[in-house]
Amino acid sequence: MTSVPQVPTARAASFCGSRAEFRRLVLRGGLLELITLGFYRFWLATDMRRHLWANTALDGDAAEYTGTGKELLLGFLMAVAILAPLYIGYFLLGIEAESLQAFASVPLVALFYLFSQFAIYRARRYRLTRTIWRGVRFWMTGSGWAYALRASLWALAVLLTFGLLLPWRTAALERYKLGHSHYGELQGRFEGRGIELFKRGWWIWALTLAFLIVPSLLWLPYLTIVVLPALPVLFAIYRAMEWRWWLSGLRFGAVRLQSALPVTALIPLYWKAIGWSALLLLVFSLCLGGFGAVIALLAGGDGETFRPEALQNNVAMLVLTGIGYLLLIVGFNAVMRIYLLRDLWAKVANATTVYGLDAAAEVAAQGELATALGEGFADGLDVAGL
Repeated sequence: MTSVPQVPTARAASFCGSRAEFRRLVLRGGLLELITLGFYRFWLATDMRRHLWANTALDGDAAEYTGTGKELLLGFLMAVAILAPLYIGYFLLGIEAESLQAFASVPLVALFYLFSQFAIYRARRYRLTRTIWRGVRFWMTGSGWAYALRASLWALAVLLTFGLLLPWRTAALERYKLGHSHYGELQGRFEGRGIELFKRGWWIWALTLAFLIVPSLLWLPYLTIVVLPALPVLFAIYRAMEWRWWLSGLRFGAVRLQSALPVTALIPLYWKAIGWSALLLLVFSLCLGGFGAVIALLAGGDGETFRPEALQNNVAMLVLTGIGYLLLIVGFNAVMRIYLLRDLWAKVANATTVYGLDAAAEVAAQGELATALGEGFADGLDVAGL
């Protein structure tokens, strides 16, 4: 009698977080960022992660994020102490020999890119070690510098091939990251291949090149009429393809994931983010115009007070412009976090199914906590992610 192989049980992931709660969180956090000159962002990042982790459930159990804002702040301060001499050295070099500044910027940019890739790897390591599911911690090994070197060499190859090798770069780097990731005693791995992603998205690469290189050189209005509206759509489609490809290649032992995210799922999110950003910019412009008119009328209302030069030198106008600009930044950040973080996370989570979860039922806890230095580097180099 032949035994029938068992089909792994499928369990759907789900996201049940309140959109209104997250909106209040990011708006309040954005204002506190403004009041604290940006230092509250470490606690805001922690709050957002806790919200997303705690509301993402698998088989009835949600994940837990145990990182703290204090850890992120200390990691940032340590990173600044390391990066500051580089910035100061470049500044002094530019003063000492202005003619050498352009030449010196080449190795400096390369060095910063290397640091940024190191930071991305170590930041992911930190976030994994602060993520717990069913009492078992994720953890990560590997060398951040080895990853940075791989990422830099692949970036050079992608640049030389006009982006053609991007899928292979993504696959190679994911194999390194997942190959050093663990859930308790379960070893992670990545089985996605670059050729698979290329087959799905090669036409996006071809269209992007065609849009940007050929017609836009011949007719400038084409750039604003056709290319600019098309780019967000193409990018959203590619990101959906990439998410689906990445999740379907992710493994932890016998546990595997499958994504059914439609390729068009993220297009509305990107257009909503663009639309709300444009609306905020319009409101900002109208408010500045209104404030300028009021100030000019209060100053006498003659032709001279309405001149841009007069308004630019008006203290009240400068103060209102500064406040309005800061509020505009808060609004932009809130829009990005709501649509391109929370809503994107929800769509991806709700389209994910996990197979073979029974293999994670009796997993022994292993691994050690990582420091937040990588997060600090990522923040200092402006490459911080979720």
